[in-house]
Amino acid sequence: MQIGELSTRTGVATRLLRYYEEQGLVSSTREHNGYREYADSAIERVNQVRGLIEAGIPTAVIRDMLPCLASTSNAVAPVIQRDLAETLAERRAQLDQRIGCLAKNRDAITSYLERATVTG
Repeated sequence: MQIGELSTRTGVATRLLRYYEEQGLVSSTREHNGYREYADSAIERVNQVRGLIEAGIPTAVIRDMLPCLASTSNAVAPVIQRDLAETLAERRAQLDQRIGCLAKNRDAITSYLERATVTG
């Protein structure tokens, strides 16, 4: 698929997709006419990258993480600096806290809707 279709299917602007590619987060091939061509698997990759960025992970760290995330085996065992491991652990704890808050809010909305009388 071309970059416009990938943009439409992921909701990520073409400019940002080009940036992801420059950073080594997403790859494409070039057609004879110079157009980028993306595999269908790029949709999942872009969504994963976007989620990690939204979680506050820098693109340089994401680039290092991607081979591990793409592998289903434990054969890819990264070696990282202690400070990065600590930073990622802190970020994970923050995400866990946020997930807990979101779950409580979801439950509150569910309870409200279950008790509400809907009119009109």
